[in-house]
Amino acid sequence: MISNRRVVVTGMGALTPIGLSVQEFWDGMMQSKSGAAPIKGFDASRVDTKFACELKEFDVTKYLDRKTARRLDPFAQYALVSAKQCIDDSGLKPENLSDEEKSKIGVIFGSGIGGIQTFYEQSVINREQGPDRISPFFIPMLIPDIAAGHISMQYGFQGPNYCTVSACATGNNNLIDSYLLIKNGLADRMIAGGSEASINELGVGGFNANRALSTRNDSPETASRPFDATRDGFVMGEGAGALLLEELEVALKRGAKIYCEIVGVGLSADAHHITAPHPEGTGAILAMEMALRTADITPDKIDYVNMHGTSTPLGDIAETKAIKKVFGEHAYKMNLSSTKSMTGHLLGAAGAVEAIASILAIVNDRIPPTINFEHPDPECDLNYTFNKPQDRIVDYALSNAFGFGGHNTSVIFKKYKE
Repeated sequence: MISNRRVVVTGMGALTPIGLSVQEFWDGMMQSKSGAAPIKGFDASRVDTKFACELKEFDVTKYLDRKTARRLDPFAQYALVSAKQCIDDSGLKPENLSDEEKSKIGVIFGSGIGGIQTFYEQSVINREQGPDRISPFFIPMLIPDIAAGHISMQYGFQGPNYCTVSACATGNNNLIDSYLLIKNGLADRMIAGGSEASINELGVGGFNANRALSTRNDSPETASRPFDATRDGFVMGEGAGALLLEELEVALKRGAKIYCEIVGVGLSADAHHITAPHPEGTGAILAMEMALRTADITPDKIDYVNMHGTSTPLGDIAETKAIKKVFGEHAYKMNLSSTKSMTGHLLGAAGAVEAIASILAIVNDRIPPTINFEHPDPECDLNYTFNKPQDRIVDYALSNAFGFGGHNTSVIFKKYKE
């Protein structure tokens, strides 16, 4: 055991393609809503995939003044907004905190890609107008750690401040690092999360080039179909998720509402391939086993697994194999689902947003569905909660997030009981 300090979640914020708040996100999942549609953010005529899961009706000026917004890449805008939602939801009042309290609040907030929109725009300016026309804010807008920096400056939080970047495992890695810092007594509270805004010609074109994306242009809303035999790749999404983690006694002292407790974490590497998962899911097995071990529970305690489930031909099978290896016969007794079927793949934000989905499953005792299922795949034969949500008591939920480079992460959440 690392220590006996307990870590709970007391606030959440979310910007997703199916809702611009935690409540809207939950409502969208319960309605089995697809966030995929033809791309509106840029002219997609030159890319093979012409659809994505974009944020709908997001107006940054509702949350930030125009001057501030102009100096932030969209991924940092999303991070600041989701963090504000999270803090407001928690009931924490930063303006009333002492300097000592603020020194014990940190921010670990990451992005898998960072300011790719800024990079794209400034590259065009450099080519067409020359380097002397590059914005002085180019580098600060580009770097992935800037979101954590802006959140800390906004609220005066002076605890540990950085981002962990691990591709599509980023959101989970930032959550795990935050958990470990509190667990080890290096912070009392942490804002943890992930953000991504890479739906532009460069981002979509890049993923098309490595053949990762679905090209189901005739039916965008059904393109993200994890575990379906006709799946042909993931659907890009954008957005952010933020969570406030607190040491239990600190949370209780201020009378905070508690969503759940974080009890187990796991990390590993495939050591196999830059983009493809290990075909037997060996890295995923190691991560889930570590999470169970650190939670000090047996596999049969898990009620729900929010799978990485990207809707890729190889990934869904490898993760299914890993779950069967870790859970044995209990694998068939759990509910599993991929909420990416509704939100698309939020890349660096996925782990944070899916942590929120897992926590809401615990709070509501209801399993979000995997939508768009039509054709059975004999290699994917578990209970993926197809097409409609399902009621079930959820005491423990496990959330997986894996990333290019062979990064694997798992987090276990437990229903909080006094």
